[in-house]
Amino acid sequence: MKHNLSNKVALVTGASRGLGAAIAQKLGEYGANVAVNCFGSTEMAQAVADRICAGGGRAAVFKADIRDEAQVRQMVADVQSRFGLIDIVVCNATGPQPMLKIEDLTWQACLDQLEFFVKGPVILLQAVVGQMKERRSGRIIQIGSEVFEMGTPEFSNYVSAKGAQLGLTRSWAMELAPWQITVNQVSPGWIPTERHTSDPQSMKDAYAANIPMKRMGVPDDIGEAVAFLASDGANFITGQKVTVNGGNSLE
Repeated sequence: MKHNLSNKVALVTGASRGLGAAIAQKLGEYGANVAVNCFGSTEMAQAVADRICAGGGRAAVFKADIRDEAQVRQMVADVQSRFGLIDIVVCNATGPQPMLKIEDLTWQACLDQLEFFVKGPVILLQAVVGQMKERRSGRIIQIGSEVFEMGTPEFSNYVSAKGAQLGLTRSWAMELAPWQITVNQVSPGWIPTERHTSDPQSMKDAYAANIPMKRMGVPDDIGEAVAFLASDGANFITGQKVTVNGGNSLE
């Protein structure tokens, strides 16, 4: 499906690799001016931006820690100086995701996840919501996970933070609806990216065998879902969670 995002400005956090890179590239493919955020490797982020530009789009790299308010505000100012007011925000950035048994779980381990999935989105939305309200337009898209429905064991630090992120999505959607700003969440299943290169193939095969569609998804599947929610075709959809996992979970 073709989505027209021409003249839109999209900021994608954590876009130097994995799902973030796929999302950024898909938005660029559909015409958006893409701000590729990274915290680690600017070289990897630049490669994403270069691929967008090679395909005829416009993109640039903006380095910032989305957990740091000053850095986020500076990044937003820099993006808007380069491309104009931000129309689309994709909250994708994440960090290490350790598996922890209850006996090993610490409050800090929970806070580490909340920093990415609650604090970061809050700071980012606060930096852009004013101008979106003034224009009565905007798209906020969170990248969640199927784990909140699956209740993945030994992963409660991550699962609980993803639940909190969904709560933000729903509450913000209701608060911002009068300004025609939509807030939705795309929740992927397990989609292998660079993060999973060391995972055994047997583990991936076992996961795929339990999916009704009998296969794993690819990063572009997430990019397409985000592009739809960012498009005019989704202007009456808000407060929703779109799960992209081949039917592995049902709402």
